[in-house]
Amino acid sequence: MPAHRRDLQRKLFSTASAQGGYFTAAQAREVGYSYQAQAYHVGVGNWSRVDRGLFRLTPWSSDVHDDLIRWTLWSKGQAVISNETALAVHEIGELESPRVHLTVPPGFSKRDSAVVLHGGDLAESEVIQRTGFKVTSPARSLIDVASSADEDQLARAIQDGCDRGLFTVRQLREHAEATDLKAALLIERALQVPTS
Repeated sequence: MPAHRRDLQRKLFSTASAQGGYFTAAQAREVGYSYQAQAYHVGVGNWSRVDRGLFRLTPWSSDVHDDLIRWTLWSKGQAVISNETALAVHEIGELESPRVHLTVPPGFSKRDSAVVLHGGDLAESEVIQRTGFKVTSPARSLIDVASSADEDQLARAIQDGCDRGLFTVRQLREHAEATDLKAALLIERALQVPTS
Protein backbone atom coordinates (compact mmCIF):
# COMPACT_ATOMS: atom_id res chain seq x y z
CA MET A 1 0.00 0.00 0.00
CA PRO A 2 1.44 3.40 -0.96
CA ALA A 3 2.61 5.64 1.90
CA HIS A 4 0.13 8.35 0.87
CA ARG A 5 -2.82 5.96 1.31
CA ARG A 6 -1.53 4.75 4.71
CA ASP A 7 -1.16 8.39 5.78
CA LEU A 8 -4.77 9.10 4.78
CA GLN A 9 -5.97 6.04 6.70
CA ARG A 10 -4.05 7.08 9.81
CA LYS A 11 -5.45 10.61 9.70
CA LEU A 12 -9.01 9.38 9.22
CA PHE A 13 -8.60 6.77 11.97
CA SER A 14 -7.34 9.47 14.33
CA THR A 15 -10.42 11.61 13.66
CA ALA A 16 -12.87 8.70 13.81
CA SER A 17 -11.41 7.12 16.95
CA ALA A 18 -12.14 10.28 18.95
CA GLN A 19 -15.76 10.07 17.73
CA GLY A 20 -16.63 6.44 18.37
CA GLY A 21 -15.64 5.42 14.84
CA TYR A 22 -17.87 8.05 13.19
CA PHE A 23 -16.81 10.79 10.82
CA THR A 24 -18.52 13.15 8.42
CA ALA A 25 -18.01 13.50 4.67
CA ALA A 26 -16.53 16.93 5.35
CA GLN A 27 -14.01 15.46 7.79
CA ALA A 28 -13.04 12.80 5.24
CA ARG A 29 -12.54 15.59 2.66
CA GLU A 30 -10.33 17.53 5.10
CA VAL A 31 -8.14 14.45 5.52
CA GLY A 32 -7.86 14.06 1.74
CA TYR A 33 -10.59 11.66 0.59
CA SER A 34 -12.43 12.91 -2.50
CA TYR A 35 -16.16 12.26 -2.80
CA GLN A 36 -15.32 9.59 -5.38
CA ALA A 37 -12.93 7.93 -2.92
CA GLN A 38 -15.62 8.11 -0.21
CA ALA A 39 -18.10 6.30 -2.49
CA TYR A 40 -15.43 3.70 -3.25
CA HIS A 41 -14.76 2.96 0.45
CA VAL A 42 -18.48 2.58 1.15
CA GLY A 43 -18.84 0.35 -1.91
CA VAL A 44 -16.05 -2.05 -0.92
CA GLY A 45 -17.21 -2.15 2.72
CA ASN A 46 -14.40 -0.22 4.41
CA TRP A 47 -16.89 2.38 5.65
CA SER A 48 -20.56 2.10 6.56
CA ARG A 49 -22.88 4.88 5.47
CA VAL A 50 -24.90 5.76 8.58
CA ASP A 51 -26.78 8.76 7.27
CA ARG A 52 -26.40 11.42 4.61
CA GLY A 53 -22.82 12.68 4.92
CA LEU A 54 -22.13 10.48 7.98
CA PHE A 55 -19.96 7.34 7.98
CA ARG A 56 -18.46 4.87 10.41
CA LEU A 57 -15.38 2.73 10.06
CA THR A 58 -16.74 -0.76 9.38
CA PRO A 59 -14.95 -2.78 12.07
CA TRP A 60 -16.04 -0.39 14.83
CA SER A 61 -18.32 -1.98 17.44
CA SER A 62 -21.49 -0.27 18.66
CA ASP A 63 -21.69 1.60 21.93
CA VAL A 64 -24.63 2.54 24.11
CA HIS A 65 -24.13 6.26 23.37
CA ASP A 66 -23.66 6.04 19.59
CA ASP A 67 -26.76 8.17 19.02
CA LEU A 68 -25.24 11.00 21.08
CA ILE A 69 -22.10 10.98 18.96
CA ARG A 70 -24.26 11.23 15.86
CA TRP A 71 -26.15 14.25 17.25
CA THR A 72 -22.86 15.90 18.14
CA LEU A 73 -21.65 15.47 14.57
CA TRP A 74 -25.04 16.70 13.29
CA SER A 75 -24.49 19.90 15.32
CA LYS A 76 -20.91 20.21 14.02
CA GLY A 77 -19.64 19.84 17.58
CA GLN A 78 -21.65 22.75 18.96
CA ALA A 79 -24.21 20.77 20.98
CA VAL A 80 -23.75 19.50 24.52
CA ILE A 81 -25.91 16.60 25.72
CA SER A 82 -28.06 18.00 28.52
CA ASN A 83 -31.17 17.79 30.69
CA GLU A 84 -32.86 14.35 30.93
CA THR A 85 -30.51 12.86 28.34
CA ALA A 86 -27.46 13.93 30.37
CA LEU A 87 -28.95 12.41 33.52
CA ALA A 88 -29.37 9.12 31.62
CA VAL A 89 -25.70 9.28 30.57
CA HIS A 90 -24.71 9.83 34.21
CA GLU A 91 -27.19 7.11 35.29
CA ILE A 92 -28.88 9.44 37.76
CA GLY A 93 -32.58 9.22 38.58
CA GLU A 94 -35.41 8.00 36.42
CA LEU A 95 -36.22 11.07 34.35
CA GLU A 96 -36.74 10.00 30.77
CA SER A 97 -37.48 11.75 27.52
CA PRO A 98 -38.37 10.25 24.14
CA ARG A 99 -36.18 12.88 22.46
CA VAL A 100 -32.53 13.77 22.90
CA HIS A 101 -31.91 17.05 24.76
CA LEU A 102 -29.08 19.28 23.55
CA THR A 103 -27.85 22.63 24.81
CA VAL A 104 -26.69 24.73 21.89
CA PRO A 105 -25.14 28.20 21.68
CA PRO A 106 -27.34 31.22 20.94
CA GLY A 107 -27.89 31.58 17.21
CA PHE A 108 -27.78 27.83 16.48
CA SER A 109 -30.15 27.38 13.55
CA LYS A 110 -30.38 23.64 12.77
CA ARG A 111 -33.59 21.84 13.72
CA ASP A 112 -34.72 18.22 13.89
CA SER A 113 -37.88 16.73 15.38
CA ALA A 114 -35.86 14.04 17.20
CA VAL A 115 -34.13 16.56 19.48
CA VAL A 116 -35.11 19.21 21.99
CA LEU A 117 -32.81 22.22 21.77
CA HIS A 118 -32.03 24.43 24.76
CA GLY A 119 -30.23 27.66 23.95
CA GLY A 120 -27.57 28.91 26.30
CA ASP A 121 -23.93 29.24 27.16
CA LEU A 122 -22.27 26.73 29.47
CA ALA A 123 -19.20 27.28 31.61
CA GLU A 124 -16.26 24.93 31.01
CA SER A 125 -16.76 23.53 34.51
CA GLU A 126 -20.31 22.47 33.55
CA VAL A 127 -19.21 20.31 30.60
CA ILE A 128 -17.62 16.85 30.65
CA GLN A 129 -15.91 15.41 27.56
CA ARG A 130 -16.79 11.82 26.69
CA THR A 131 -15.69 9.85 23.63
CA GLY A 132 -17.34 11.64 20.72
CA PHE A 133 -19.62 13.97 22.68
CA LYS A 134 -19.83 16.47 25.51
CA VAL A 135 -22.34 16.21 28.33
CA THR A 136 -23.38 18.62 31.06
CA SER A 137 -22.11 17.83 34.55
CA PRO A 138 -24.46 15.95 36.90
CA ALA A 139 -25.16 19.09 38.96
CA ARG A 140 -25.84 21.25 35.90
CA SER A 141 -28.09 18.53 34.46
CA LEU A 142 -30.19 18.51 37.64
CA ILE A 143 -30.45 22.30 37.58
CA ASP A 144 -31.63 22.11 33.97
CA VAL A 145 -34.42 19.60 34.73
CA ALA A 146 -35.53 21.08 38.06
CA SER A 147 -38.48 22.98 36.57
CA SER A 148 -39.78 20.05 34.49
CA ALA A 149 -39.40 17.19 37.02
CA ASP A 150 -41.80 16.45 39.83
CA GLU A 151 -40.42 16.79 43.36
CA ASP A 152 -40.20 13.04 44.01
CA GLN A 153 -38.27 12.38 40.78
CA LEU A 154 -35.96 15.29 41.45
CA ALA A 155 -35.40 14.18 45.06
CA ARG A 156 -34.47 10.64 43.95
CA ALA A 157 -32.13 11.97 41.26
CA ILE A 158 -30.39 14.25 43.77
CA GLN A 159 -30.05 11.34 46.19
CA ASP A 160 -28.59 9.14 43.41
CA GLY A 161 -25.98 11.77 42.57
CA CYS A 162 -25.01 12.29 46.20
CA ASP A 163 -24.87 8.54 46.90
CA ARG A 164 -22.53 8.05 43.95
CA GLY A 165 -20.27 10.91 45.07
CA LEU A 166 -20.90 12.99 41.93
CA PHE A 167 -21.61 16.11 44.01
CA THR A 168 -22.54 17.11 47.54
CA VAL A 169 -25.78 18.81 48.55
CA ARG A 170 -23.77 21.93 49.31
CA GLN A 171 -22.13 21.94 45.86
CA LEU A 172 -25.51 21.44 44.18
CA ARG A 173 -27.11 24.25 46.21
CA GLU A 174 -24.27 26.67 45.47
CA HIS A 175 -24.26 25.87 41.76
CA ALA A 176 -28.04 26.22 41.51
CA GLU A 177 -28.04 29.56 43.35
CA ALA A 178 -25.34 30.87 41.01
CA THR A 179 -27.08 29.56 37.87
CA ASP A 180 -30.86 29.70 38.23
CA LEU A 181 -32.70 30.95 41.32
CA LYS A 182 -35.96 29.24 40.35
CA ALA A 183 -34.14 25.91 39.96
CA ALA A 184 -32.41 26.54 43.29
CA LEU A 185 -35.81 26.92 45.00
CA LEU A 186 -37.16 23.74 43.35
CA ILE A 187 -34.03 21.81 44.33
CA GLU A 188 -34.36 23.06 47.91
CA ARG A 189 -37.97 21.82 47.99
CA ALA A 190 -36.91 18.45 46.58
CA LEU A 191 -34.24 18.15 49.27
CA GLN A 192 -37.04 18.22 51.87
CA VAL A 193 -38.80 15.22 50.27
CA PRO A 194 -38.03 11.96 52.10
CA THR A 195 -36.41 9.34 49.83
CA SER A 196 -36.31 5.65 50.52
